[in-house]
Amino acid sequence: MNPPARSRVTAALASRHRPKLLAVLVALSTLLLVHCVTSPRAAPGRLGVAGQFVPIDAPVVLWSDPGGYDAHKPGKWFVDEPPDGKLRYTPLRGNLPAAIAQNVGADGLSLEQLQQVVHQFVLHFDVCGTSRQCFKVLQDVRSQLSVHFLLDVDGTIYQTLDLRHKAHHATTANDVSVGVEIAHPGTFPQPLSADMRRWYERDAQGWRMKFPAWMQETGVRTPGFIPRPDRPEMVEGQIHGKQYWQFDYTPQQYRSLAALCAALSRTFPRIRLEAPRDATGAVRSDQLSDAELRAFDGILGHHHVQKNKTDPGPAMQWNRLLHDALALR
Repeated sequence: MNPPARSRVTAALASRHRPKLLAVLVALSTLLLVHCVTSPRAAPGRLGVAGQFVPIDAPVVLWSDPGGYDAHKPGKWFVDEPPDGKLRYTPLRGNLPAAIAQNVGADGLSLEQLQQVVHQFVLHFDVCGTSRQCFKVLQDVRSQLSVHFLLDVDGTIYQTLDLRHKAHHATTANDVSVGVEIAHPGTFPQPLSADMRRWYERDAQGWRMKFPAWMQETGVRTPGFIPRPDRPEMVEGQIHGKQYWQFDYTPQQYRSLAALCAALSRTFPRIRLEAPRDATGAVRSDQLSDAELRAFDGILGHHHVQKNKTDPGPAMQWNRLLHDALALR
């Protein structure tokens, strides 16, 4: 077949099969679009540290971003009132070597100086259910408290303060630590009590977290998100020798928390990806002594710092969290 004839045949075949080809392309495009919509991967975010940005493989909303929560600002956030002048933080200057203390700038410590000081990351649950409600309580109600990070049920991380600032979240650990409030109803002394059932219910897929009727706006950024515990049944365990029940955190929270632990460990090498352990190797469920707390470098629960606290509770999968964080380190 000569070239002109071959071209005519090729053109005829292409014309005959063009509708089928177009249908295949449309179907493939639809599948790709559905995949992107139903299983999105969050773009890597960044943390604010001493005026610099640190990368993190998790969705982060900074205090300066649209929809962010800014604890640098005095006064209430959700109520239109004049600022009260109360700051929720102070410059982080605690336990400084003399050589560093003499050279602290007006804006606080540099990243290099912070790396010599910050050696703990404290995990809290907020007992508020959502990060929006937690920030409302911290900023508008309990104005003497603050925290660096809020971790919402859908895995969104909100950073409310530059990490050069000391937040007031864990008493004696404040001078040397960074803190996160994880959105969660908390622990309960009885299983499926009336208080627990205000936050949880069953549907066809199992247990899910629900929001109380009084919470008219959740602030959760993922449209239609339904928080489900990572494990299907509630967890029972002891904190400070007392029995507590708790539903697990969401898979999205575990992913973002592991990324946050890894990013903080990269930024502050003294924050080891380890938790306090007993002689058997289990993560401790009691308070550390003052000497143990001062000496510990790594990740703590609030209950390790204060005997009157139970967070993050028996449901926290410590080994899984630390393993995942090490993989991202």
